[in-house]
Amino acid sequence: MSPVKKHLLCFLFGLFAWAHAGRAADAAPRWNILFIFADDWGRYASCYKGLDGRPTLNDVIKTPNVDRVAREGVLFKNAFVNAPSCTPCRSSLLSGRYFFNCNRGAILNGAVWDSSIPTFPLLLRDAGYSIGKSYKVWSPGTPVDAPFGGQQYAFEKHGNMAQHFSQHAAPMVQQGMSVSLAREKILDQVRGNFEDFLASRKAGQPWHYFFGPTTTHRTWVKGSGKLLWGIEPDSLKGKMPKFLPDVPEVREDVADYLGECQAVDAYVGVLLKRLEETGEANRTLIVLSGDHGMPGVPAGKCNLYDMGVSIPLIMRVPGAKGGRIVDDFVRLPDLAPTFMEIAGVAPPAGLYGRTLLPLLKSDKNGQIDATRNWVITGRERHVASAREGNLPYPMRALRTPEFVYIRNFAPDRWPMGSPKGVTPTEMPDFAALQGVTYTAFADMDASPTKAWLVMHRNEPDWKWYYEFAFGKRPGEELYDVRKDPDQVNNLAADPAFAKIKQQLSQRLLKTLTDAKDPRIIEQPPRFEHPPFTDMNDKETKRVPGDPKKTKE
Repeated sequence: MSPVKKHLLCFLFGLFAWAHAGRAADAAPRWNILFIFADDWGRYASCYKGLDGRPTLNDVIKTPNVDRVAREGVLFKNAFVNAPSCTPCRSSLLSGRYFFNCNRGAILNGAVWDSSIPTFPLLLRDAGYSIGKSYKVWSPGTPVDAPFGGQQYAFEKHGNMAQHFSQHAAPMVQQGMSVSLAREKILDQVRGNFEDFLASRKAGQPWHYFFGPTTTHRTWVKGSGKLLWGIEPDSLKGKMPKFLPDVPEVREDVADYLGECQAVDAYVGVLLKRLEETGEANRTLIVLSGDHGMPGVPAGKCNLYDMGVSIPLIMRVPGAKGGRIVDDFVRLPDLAPTFMEIAGVAPPAGLYGRTLLPLLKSDKNGQIDATRNWVITGRERHVASAREGNLPYPMRALRTPEFVYIRNFAPDRWPMGSPKGVTPTEMPDFAALQGVTYTAFADMDASPTKAWLVMHRNEPDWKWYYEFAFGKRPGEELYDVRKDPDQVNNLAADPAFAKIKQQLSQRLLKTLTDAKDPRIIEQPPRFEHPPFTDMNDKETKRVPGDPKKTKE
């Protein structure tokens, strides 16, 4: 073929691609997008009650506003994060990539955003959307909230009490204010920030608002679940997962967490009401979710068991059939291409996520797309100083409808961080274990549950719980989620499951290799040396016993 013909062919192909992209953009619904994304909000909402066929914490929690979105929209029964740690999860969410393909966004302490990675908020902005956010989008990391354009799109001048509901509301109530009035003072701030964003738009301009409260992140006020929300800790008896001691101290801790989840529900109610008052509810996609499971408990945050990686995902779609429950396995990185398609934006290369729009526009329940029957999860480093040399605890997992297969690449390391002052005969100050994450086992947030487990570590009735939470793990784990939904019975060494383990292992490693996971394709992997192992975050310099002060 002559150079002239080649040039002409390239020109015609480019013209076709441009025209096709233009038609796709013209066909895009360009709905407004209200995204409510709560820090550390696991799969807890009363609309999930009964879906697992056994008693769970969802039998106790009450979330009428979240339930309304589910009733009018789509509830995803099997939604997962890509990484159960704030910053890596959000790197994956905002980019649509695997967390390990986000460079230094793959870790928490010491994360630095790579500005060459496209993110859906900035792509929506460039496509003509008005964007705005309140509270947390991407942090800890440098620059804070960089994938959203930093703080230039922040709407927070009315206040940030919604970041820590119980820490603000409980003192008001303890000083004599009614619960309803204390609640309203905080909700007024949520309302005001949203109103400021809506007022900032040009007439007729589509918008995306990212509401990111951190109230479900530790710490919260002890006893606040009952004080502020009427959640009786004893109502959780018999509903706790098998790895949580069903004792008063732990039940109260979990009840307090569920109270913060109900605070998120109250925020949802305020935003829904204001949206309806503007007359824009019928052209707004509403999305509710969280960045990983419960913090400060075994198997939760920083773990690849369902307690750590399973999250709520509820979406109300303009003009679509409501009240649907979808069984397809979906993951947070699916939201990026979904939002791009809605805005008419061509997705960039390198995405792990797949658009959810076909599922959202369907009128079916159950399994819709037969290929959506697996997810990959993983993590590298969370708290920098959790282990000697600031080393990660590298893990990857494959989750299918039947099994969870986990690969621990460095089983000689402590999964939740080094014990530090915890020995068979000694332990750090009990108050420090409740309030200062870096005291011991730093990859589990400080909490009353953590302190209780350490306190009772040598007692025969509770030693197993302690070992499950903090002990070293084998190189491979395998769980049959049909018979063992809490994932406490490791079948990896059982000869009866040898073939299944091999199949899942091969499938996981092939998927990771195809995705160019540095943990698999590099020797040594980049995560094992600087800058991924630098101690360059102020969180690693906390003064023991004081969560607010740092060393100079």
